[in-house]
This record gives sequence, structure tokens and C-alpha cells, in this order.
Amino acid sequence: ERAKRKRPENLDAYDLVLRAMSFSNSGMPDGASQAMPLLERALALDPNYALAHGQMAYCHEIMYLRAGRREENRLAAIRHGHAAITLGPDDATALTYGGIAIGLVEHDRALAQDAFDAALALSPSAAWAYLWGALIMGWGAEAERAIEWGERGIRLSPFDPWITAALHGIFLGHFLRGRYEEALTAVRGAIRSKPGFSVSHTMLAAVLVKLGRMDEAKAAAERALALQPNFSSSGQCAAIGAVPELAAPLIEAMRAAGLPE
Repeated sequence: ERAKRKRPENLDAYDLVLRAMSFSNSGMPDGASQAMPLLERALALDPNYALAHGQMAYCHEIMYLRAGRREENRLAAIRHGHAAITLGPDDATALTYGGIAIGLVEHDRALAQDAFDAALALSPSAAWAYLWGALIMGWGAEAERAIEWGERGIRLSPFDPWITAALHGIFLGHFLRGRYEEALTAVRGAIRSKPGFSVSHTMLAAVLVKLGRMDEAKAAAERALALQPNFSSSGQCAAIGAVPELAAPLIEAMRAAGLPE
């Protein structure tokens, strides 16, 4: 069981959200832009539907981080993220989606942690809370805890479509600690799980630089830019709220691989 998910009274809205998830799971702007009109229809049918707000927060997070860092997407991610948490205290999936947006876009990691903890209180096997919690801990430089949560989420749901998030959290933990071979293993797993997700390829480029494998690093950077032509290492780290002790070496390595600063 991924997480307790509460159905709304309006089953048409529920169907629209399930359809939206199939698009947003790509984690990239093309998928999010296909999901958002479905979520708008769901919220028109049921304005208090927590899971629809959570999904919408998630889609705006995707658009903010990977489609130009527009302020309207940042504010919408935060607004819908808070709505998901407020309206969905009994819906572990809505709580997790809200935590994702608030942790990655608003950079309120304490509130995101509260949302993940609430999801786990509802459903101790809510793997998504562990998978995404690991990522947010990783960007916050909680290295060992990110690895612990990531590994726990993977044990709970080894075939989850967003195992990628946990592997990114594990990557960030090992990268911060200078354990580059372990970081490489994690990011290669992330690429296997979601080959078209641009962020994984930027991380791969960075760790290959640290390992002195420059030709491979440059190839990874080229792949990342093919997937996300607007990528900027410093822009990504600022938008996601990476702490300076992580952002500085990551940006330096990405720049050495040929990614724009």
C-alpha cells in the first residue's frame, strides 16, 4: 500500500485526479502541463478535494523548477500545497504531495516534515512519504537521515514510479559526504527508474566530475541539456533551496561538466 488515499464524494473528480497522475508522474513539464487541465476540472467539481490540491501543487512545483522558475508557479505550488495539508489531514497521499511542494518550493522543511510524519501516522507503510522525505532531507544536507529514509522507502516500495526521489536523496547524502562511488550507484539507479528525468543526468554529470571521468561527465551534461535546455545549476540550487554546503560543490562540479551556471 503506497498510502491511505481518501476518495472524494465526487467520483468524477477522483477519476480526473487519477488520470492526471498518469501524466504528472513523468516529473517533467510536458506531463505536468497535460495533468493541470484535468486537475482544474476536478477542483471545479470539488473545490475542497485535498488530493487534487496536492497534485496541482506537485504540477506547479514541476513547472517552477523545470520550466523557467516563474513566480506564478512558485506561488501556486505553495498555495495548493498548504490547501492539500489543511483539507487532507486524513489523506496520507494528499499530505505527502503537500509536503513535497512546501519542502521543495517554499523551502519550509519543518512543515514538510510535519506533513510526512502525519502521512506516516495514518499509514506506516506510506512509502511516498519516505521517498520524498529523503529528497527534501538531501537538499537540506541531512545526509545520513536522507539515506536512511530513502533506503526505507525503497524497501517498502521497490517498484514505485518515484523511487527516483529516494535515490536522489541518497545521492545527495553520499555526494555531500564525499562518498562518490555510492553516489554514482544511486544516481544510476535513478536514471534506470526514470530515464527522461533531467535532474538525474545533471547529478550524474556532477559525480562523474568528482570521480575524474570527464568524458562521461560531459556526455551526461549533454543528455541533461537535451532533456531540459533551460537548466542552470545555480538556478536549480536556488529554486530548490539547496543549503550552501551542498550547493557550492554541486554547482562547481556541474559547471566543470559543461552545464550552465
